[in-house]
Amino acid sequence: MSAPNMATLDASNIVEFIGDIFTRRGAESYLGEQVTMSQHMLQAAHLAEIAGASETVITAALLHDIGHYTNEFPDDALAQGTDNLHEEAGARVLAPFFPSAVTDCILHHVAAKRYLCATDPGYFGRLSPASVHTLNLQGGPMGADEVANFACEPNLEAIVQVRIWDDQGKDPAVTTPDFNHYAPMISRVVAAHQKDQS
Repeated sequence: MSAPNMATLDASNIVEFIGDIFTRRGAESYLGEQVTMSQHMLQAAHLAEIAGASETVITAALLHDIGHYTNEFPDDALAQGTDNLHEEAGARVLAPFFPSAVTDCILHHVAAKRYLCATDPGYFGRLSPASVHTLNLQGGPMGADEVANFACEPNLEAIVQVRIWDDQGKDPAVTTPDFNHYAPMISRVVAAHQKDQS
């Protein structure tokens, strides 16, 4: 039986769809970092889990970069100097199945980097060279008006924390649980959201 595709997605197969992405494409390089894409996302989720975050926030940390696989930009768009808007693509695909506490973290994790560069004096120095490169493509640190607007995001605390785990999840020496460890958790988050929507 083939894995679900974008055209056949629903709440019953979204977790299988995401798992298939991790299986097929997770070993791809992560934008010049020393870890693969799946290692990076799993490390972010692992950091969230260690911190005692809610299942919703752990799910957000795991899926924050899923948009790299769901958009129509070429794989090397960032290397070619084009922002691939992966945050928008990921949030758009997952929005029917996940609460805003998850999709806001996905949608705004790039903006959160710009926000932290503008509000935390030590943050820029902790960015990897690849993140500095993408920061320049994504507009650089926020201006004062952007900071004020972003600070009003209803899920700001989770968005910023997922961004921090995103920055930390780039260590090739770290071992994490695999996707199957998180699949039941993701299923619970999806089920709770569907129940809330009914």
